[in-house]
Amino acid sequence: MKKFTLLFISLISFCFLSKLKAQVAEVSSPDGKLKLNVFSENGNALYSVTFQGKMMLEKSPLGLITNESDFSKNLKFINSKKDVFAKTYSNEKIKKSKVNYSANVLTVSFKNAYDFDLEIEFQVSDNNIAFRYSIEPMKDRLSVVVQSEITGYRFPSQTTTFLSPMMKPMTGFARTAPSYESGYKADAELGMKADYGYVFPGLFHNGNDSWILLSETGVSSLYCASHLDTTSEKNLYKVAYPNMAENNGFGSSGAAISLPGTTPWRTITIGDSLKPIVETTIPFDVVDPLYEPSQKYQFGKSTWSWILWQDNSMNYEDQTKFIDLASKLGYEYILIDALWDKNIGKERMKELIQYAKSKNVEVMLWYNSNGAANDAPMGPRNKMSSSVERKKEMKWLKEAGVKGLKVDFFGGDKQETMRLYEDILSDANDFGLTIIFHGATLPRGWEVMYPNYAGSEAVLASEMLYFSEDVRKQEAFFATLHPFIRNTVGSMEFGGTFLNKFLKKSNKDKNKRHTTDGFQLATAVLFQNPVQMFAVMPNNLTDVPQFQIDFMKEVPTLWDETVFIDGYPGKYSVIARKHQNQWFVAGINAEKTVKKLKIKLPMFAGKTVKLINDDAQGNSSEKEVKVNDKGEFKVEIQPNGGFVLRN
Repeated sequence: MKKFTLLFISLISFCFLSKLKAQVAEVSSPDGKLKLNVFSENGNALYSVTFQGKMMLEKSPLGLITNESDFSKNLKFINSKKDVFAKTYSNEKIKKSKVNYSANVLTVSFKNAYDFDLEIEFQVSDNNIAFRYSIEPMKDRLSVVVQSEITGYRFPSQTTTFLSPMMKPMTGFARTAPSYESGYKADAELGMKADYGYVFPGLFHNGNDSWILLSETGVSSLYCASHLDTTSEKNLYKVAYPNMAENNGFGSSGAAISLPGTTPWRTITIGDSLKPIVETTIPFDVVDPLYEPSQKYQFGKSTWSWILWQDNSMNYEDQTKFIDLASKLGYEYILIDALWDKNIGKERMKELIQYAKSKNVEVMLWYNSNGAANDAPMGPRNKMSSSVERKKEMKWLKEAGVKGLKVDFFGGDKQETMRLYEDILSDANDFGLTIIFHGATLPRGWEVMYPNYAGSEAVLASEMLYFSEDVRKQEAFFATLHPFIRNTVGSMEFGGTFLNKFLKKSNKDKNKRHTTDGFQLATAVLFQNPVQMFAVMPNNLTDVPQFQIDFMKEVPTLWDETVFIDGYPGKYSVIARKHQNQWFVAGINAEKTVKKLKIKLPMFAGKTVKLINDDAQGNSSEKEVKVNDKGEFKVEIQPNGGFVLRN
């Protein structure tokens, strides 16, 4: 009996010690609510995440594989160290112009079977985790290709998903996919397969307990971009690298790095409501500018003819009409879209730019990114894809007085393509040009990393409202998702706010809009981008109520604060944004019934404000309303409708 008792005690002690050995490190957020644990089990590195004591991510794999050595298994824990990190920074292009970032830092060191070193750095701030891998030189090896990661996210079984599938490479218009222009499924079950995985960011709802947003940031020319993919385990998602078929099969699907080298940051945002998801700044907190701005860049609003007048409008006369429109609206820019090189030409373009300057309007020009990546035929072509041609072209652009470019048709996440993005941005800075990307990947911290970067499409945007009845019918559904998913991690150049009832130049007969004017005006606030091409047309100056034009003159594109008010992805969304001393509160409704809300607006407590809203017939109007002293306000949002409050 004594021997049995001693054996039992020894067994219990062994199990206890084994458990202690399995967990090797932990770190919590400054407020103590978010906790990350790191484990070393059977040669595997794992982590788990809890929030307010509840499991958010169960034990999930860490590690990567290079062409020189495997860091996904046979890992031996060496040590861990803790630190704190804080910084204050300003950036006018993101959702919040001044940010105070504070995080607790945990660095965990492992050695693999060949005695090579892998470090994992975790920064844990309130509601956010960012982590990345560091690889040290492997004896005389000072360069490797990271072929894949086993980084994963294992969710509790009750979790539902809000994900957008990655497009099949070399499909779509002129084989320009993938370009992050798929729709979403809301509250889908865990583990639903997509042929090519899912794009970042991905939103997950952990029962009624919490929301989890996954993304990445800090991707430059030194790495490939990645996405999410499912695994053989229903509740485990993994980081996946680009498909080899992207970029017409050219370029590696991995990342070539110099040693010592680091991966981009994987980011996780967690909250018991959507407030931390909407308000997170983690994509920008952990990155730094890669170069100094060559000048003070200007951001703002732009007209563009192409969205409804299409290719036929790329002529001198029509563009003067949109310059005049920009001037009357007080907009900073006109975007002159594809085919200007053929239909207007460089010599007449110089005249057009001077005409625009006489109206106090600056010009942005469209360019094709091709290259050899796809078949997009529109010009100018082959001007952005090689260093020699690009610098020649940008020299001419600067001399002609052009202020910015919209570069289109990238299609893919390989390191080759990331280099092209960075090369365009870097060269453009030398010539004082602002850059917007269209038909493009998700921006990953680029607002901070590249001072002249002014936004990306990377969403099922306004042009598909022109081309597709199905997308028009789902406009409200998708719009209620963007503030919680796509637009919360990066600027989103949507190109919307239509005041035409029919999405045609004629404004009649075809492409009837299914959303109200109140909805359209609300999206001007809900969708954030430092330069926004609005779809206001010359005819709108006389065929819509004056208060709508006044609002489109007034609404800014730069914000000092962004605050979540209410909403549920795919159903409705209410967001507040502040510009200087003025607050805008905007809401939209994607449900089939009237949404009756009682919202808390402390910024308007006891104040009289302007309300734009729709009636039961979908007609919008403006009036003054009083918000009570408690900052409580009752509002009704019509189906496919929207409202805006502003002081």
